[in-house]
Amino acid sequence: MNSKLMLHRSCLFIAALLTATPLMAEDRPNVLYIMSDDHAAHAISAYGGRLAEVAPTPNIDRLAKEGAMFTNAFCTNSICSPSRACVLTGQYNHVNGSFDLGGVVNPGKQMLAIQMRDAGYQTAMIGKWHLKAEPADFDYYCVLPGQGHYHNPDFRVRGDKPWGKNTIKFEGKHSTDAITDLTLEWLKEGRDTDKPFFLMHHYKAPHDYFDNAHRYESYLADVNIPEPETLWNRSPRFGSIATRGANDELLPHIGTSIGGRNPRRSYLLDLPKLYPNEFPKNFDPKNHTDEENTRFAYNAYLKKYLRCVKGIDDNLGRLFDYLESTGQLDNTVIIYTGDQGFMLGEHDYQDKRWMFEESQRMPFLVRYPLTVKAGQSFDTIIENVDYGPTMLDFAGATIPESVQGRSFKSLLETGNEPDDWKQEAYYRYWMHMAHHDNPGHMGIRTKTHKLIYYYGCNYDGGYQTPAGWELYDLVNDPHETTNLIDNPEHASLVAELKKRLAETRQRVGDDGSHYPKCEEIVQRFWNYDEADRAEAEQVSHRYLQRRLQELQAGKRNIQTWKGE
Repeated sequence: MNSKLMLHRSCLFIAALLTATPLMAEDRPNVLYIMSDDHAAHAISAYGGRLAEVAPTPNIDRLAKEGAMFTNAFCTNSICSPSRACVLTGQYNHVNGSFDLGGVVNPGKQMLAIQMRDAGYQTAMIGKWHLKAEPADFDYYCVLPGQGHYHNPDFRVRGDKPWGKNTIKFEGKHSTDAITDLTLEWLKEGRDTDKPFFLMHHYKAPHDYFDNAHRYESYLADVNIPEPETLWNRSPRFGSIATRGANDELLPHIGTSIGGRNPRRSYLLDLPKLYPNEFPKNFDPKNHTDEENTRFAYNAYLKKYLRCVKGIDDNLGRLFDYLESTGQLDNTVIIYTGDQGFMLGEHDYQDKRWMFEESQRMPFLVRYPLTVKAGQSFDTIIENVDYGPTMLDFAGATIPESVQGRSFKSLLETGNEPDDWKQEAYYRYWMHMAHHDNPGHMGIRTKTHKLIYYYGCNYDGGYQTPAGWELYDLVNDPHETTNLIDNPEHASLVAELKKRLAETRQRVGDDGSHYPKCEEIVQRFWNYDEADRAEAEQVSHRYLQRRLQELQAGKRNIQTWKGE
């Protein structure tokens, strides 16, 4: 055995010896929190989306069949590090300080691990961490560095060297397989069976770019993946000046694309080089129509993504089989979710970051047959800040006053939404125009409507894009195709939702003090009178010239979220 694997085994042994309060494992349930990266709810067959028949997920579906499924679970910021920080701290990003991909939750602040340990749980964090600082508040960790690698992954472990320098590597393995192997090894060898466990089991998959395990290359190879209607048909009433520009002049430059719409970044540009086998031999987009090119890129994108999902589902079968064979399955609260949703071609958008449903919505499934009735489906609005306190509640642990989220354990056990439960989810994407050309925006999502405010600037109030408002009726327009903000029939609803947005900001503590120059822009366009609209048009023209100059100069990856 090589020295690095010996180090890993010794860490498992040390984790097994660590002690907290002397509680027997049978006194309370184990808690297994499984989170994949960018796994959208509509890519899980239990949710019944367009992919359910072609790419079923039977092991994840088992949690829905034997437990509960949420259809209105939302992230507060659809990007990796901030979402993970919300789960770990139970706080919104403007409170936990993890606004963007530079997000850090330092040792001593990793609330969920600390409270579980103090309640007598043995704690472990395995897989994708993506919060920069050492996960030192866990008894045991084995985490990918940053995004990590899909193939031949290396992991950071606790050791005698400084954080980040103690590593182990899995040659010839895919990360999904390796993460499952690590978790199974910890469950078999690293556990103190006198204590219940709290385990965060995080997959890298299906984050782009989507390098599936080689054994899945034939999966879906001869299938035409069902397409969303909005990939092709985008109503002129979809979006606003914030996402289209004045007279649609920014359509190529807001939101990265599947086809060739965005000249800076699209899957049509990226995927043929990465995955040539998914395209016709000697593929050259110049030899095909725009529609053909978009369809080629879409199918390559979805097949690689769904192959990664297949790897997750198969590995969860291994994990569930082990828990069942050892008699631990029914005494374990099992949660499955993603760190956010993902755009799978809707509106010709890739990635996440948007407040649109496919990006904002998270899958959330819970199985615990001792108290959670099988086959339940809830439309109660929950946010990722609520996940931590709910797990603590199941564990009988203390929920500290610093936590902004709220446990929904009673909902799971009674089936009844509390009378005083929140009726809106808050959303804010801060990392203005970074990587995927998404403007800074905020909003609320109720059970029936969504109000989005694109204020269109970075932390310093700079790199402005046009401000604009959007309103969608989610009952009659679930795919968000028609912006109703200027419809006079909805004027009173707009006023009510704007008021609720302001009140929600106050409730969660997003008072603008974190980035005052940004807040100046937020307030400047809040009322959106005729003068604001005219200014937004001028901002659109200026931004178009700026973007065209960047492209002409070959500047395709500039820093947009800070500075002027």
